[in-house]
Amino acid sequence: MNVEEEVERLKEEIKRLGIPQHDGSYKVTFGVLFNDDRCANIFEALVGTLRAAKKRKLLTYDGELLLQGVHDNVEIILKPPLVTTS
Repeated sequence: MNVEEEVERLKEEIKRLGIPQHDGSYKVTFGVLFNDDRCANIFEALVGTLRAAKKRKLLTYDGELLLQGVHDNVEIILKPPLVTTS
């Protein structure tokens, strides 16, 4: 699986585990993602995939490097999809 595929899978998992927000975004904590069995089986390097998605401005969270335990309560916010007008 390449980085783009992993980022797309990550978006799906955040939608599955996260709480929908009024603006169309989804919010989940790092601990919920990290400790989910399905995510553990999908992502070899969850932190790396999160950083790749953050770099692509698809999600946001505080800090650069997230560590299990220390950052379990850090909120990860998947930004709402861009609406294009035609």
